[in-house]
Amino acid sequence: MTFENPAYAFATAVVDELVRGGVRHLCLCPGSRSTPVALAAADHATLRVWTLIDERSAGFFAVGMAKALRAPVALLSTSGTAAANFLPSVVEARYGRVPLVVVTADRPYELRDSGAPQTIDQVRLYGPHAKWFADVPPPGASEALMRHARAMTCRALAVATNEPAGPVHINVQFREPLVPLGDPLPPADPASRTARPDGTPYVRVVRSHRCLEAGCVEVVARELRERARGVIVCGPQDHPDFPTAVAALARRIGYPVLADPLSQVRCGPHDRTVVVDAYDAMLRSDEVGQLLAPDVVIRFGATPTSRPLLGYLARHAGARQILVDVAGEAHDPDHVAADVVQADARLFCEALRDALGEREDRGWIDAWRRAAAAARRALRAYVAGLDEPFEGAVFEDLAEVLPDGALLYVGNSMPVRDADAYFGGRSAAVRFLGNRGASGIDGLISSALGAAAVSDGPVVLVVGDLSFYHDMNGLLAARLYGLSSTIVLVNNDGGGIFSFLPQAAHPEHFERLFGTPHGLDFRPAVQMYGGTHTRPDGSRAFRRAVRNALEEGGLQVIEVRTDRQRNVVLHRAAQGAATAAVLAELRAGES
Repeated sequence: MTFENPAYAFATAVVDELVRGGVRHLCLCPGSRSTPVALAAADHATLRVWTLIDERSAGFFAVGMAKALRAPVALLSTSGTAAANFLPSVVEARYGRVPLVVVTADRPYELRDSGAPQTIDQVRLYGPHAKWFADVPPPGASEALMRHARAMTCRALAVATNEPAGPVHINVQFREPLVPLGDPLPPADPASRTARPDGTPYVRVVRSHRCLEAGCVEVVARELRERARGVIVCGPQDHPDFPTAVAALARRIGYPVLADPLSQVRCGPHDRTVVVDAYDAMLRSDEVGQLLAPDVVIRFGATPTSRPLLGYLARHAGARQILVDVAGEAHDPDHVAADVVQADARLFCEALRDALGEREDRGWIDAWRRAAAAARRALRAYVAGLDEPFEGAVFEDLAEVLPDGALLYVGNSMPVRDADAYFGGRSAAVRFLGNRGASGIDGLISSALGAAAVSDGPVVLVVGDLSFYHDMNGLLAARLYGLSSTIVLVNNDGGGIFSFLPQAAHPEHFERLFGTPHGLDFRPAVQMYGGTHTRPDGSRAFRRAVRNALEEGGLQVIEVRTDRQRNVVLHRAAQGAATAAVLAELRAGES
């Protein structure tokens, strides 16, 4: 059976299965070759279409949206370099385990390698960064091909959402005409005849969670019963039930939980009596690391942000280090894990907790808690005593003012490290997100606005000035769709993190090659996109500005100006104060 508009029959089948499979949002960039899918998406009653001009921004907008939703999002581009501009976001999605269904339109095979405009090699364009790839020939409209379109889309969604989640790529060759001829979808078209009449996906995929067999759980439990000096390290992850499960395990076994902010364990209503939030300051001292040397380490989530924590794990490579990951992937850059357990983290915690008895000796965990409390008090006292701008104070202040239900999107480079060091634990349910898959500084504004587009609570982004510059195009989404987001712009006129790295020891080339001062005034750019720009002076004014921004809504940019060289001095002084307090506490405990 043939049909006047085969491209539209095919596109309609694909879009219909995306929606039946749980996709509620599609981000597209305008283009000609992708017209059939764009119109099919726009005509679907339950699919929200977000039109964004810049492909790189659109890709990261979809990443942030999928992260916030914990659900797949579709992404659409036309052919040529438009599709290539999705690559950075696809890379982030792969390493950050974000489910994306990337659909790229392509020229038909007779136009490939022939000099046709906007035609590049799009076959496996994203290489190993796409979990799965399909190159679809110019579609026909037979019922067999419509069944193929539906089954292929269901497979794409299954691969994208199966652990570890990630991006998949469907490349569709479309021949002209690209616009409808007559009715795009007349009655009784092949696309509609192949749909399941009950509204379910054409292919239903049944998933199960990986859990350990009882015998394996008992082996791990028996080993842990004999090891009193253990720590649980929680790196970035976003399963909403994990914090309660890991806290219950830690309390029973008597191990402290060293919780990266992006683990979702540091803040929230779950039991936090075993959660340590000041390890970054504590573990900068080798002496502290020796006094708190572990016998065993249990690790969950992605690689932690804190370099002192990673150094602590590497120095104690002789401890039994057990890494738990649902896909069995080793987030272990120093290669110190002795065991990699392929299991769902929550199920692992619950099974292990049930297999263990309550540990009676609480001296080990009490030492960690006292040391962490001393470090946190020292940091807060240091920040409170300053009368000049300090980047760490941004997160001290945000910890005080962010309401329950807020989402804090943390930029890479220095912001995520300062969040780790200075945002203390609290009972408010503050959700932390960040692009820690590839840890790039591109696309952060777009990702935060994508999260804001689907979030009920307030969304705050903390980002450095180079990251802000990289993604100013992303601000357009706020203007186009009236999105509310508060962006805290930490502006030290360059790449602040390099001042902490060995490159700083080469002043003759440092500013030109690494410091990269730009001298930009961001206020006009913010205003161009309809945002409000403020530059508060001091912590009290900053806290007031954040509260006002959350109350007023819209695009709010709060700029905090700091000095790069002075920032290094202040950070080291704060860390020194914390180390001194921790050592005094631990030595007092020994005596």
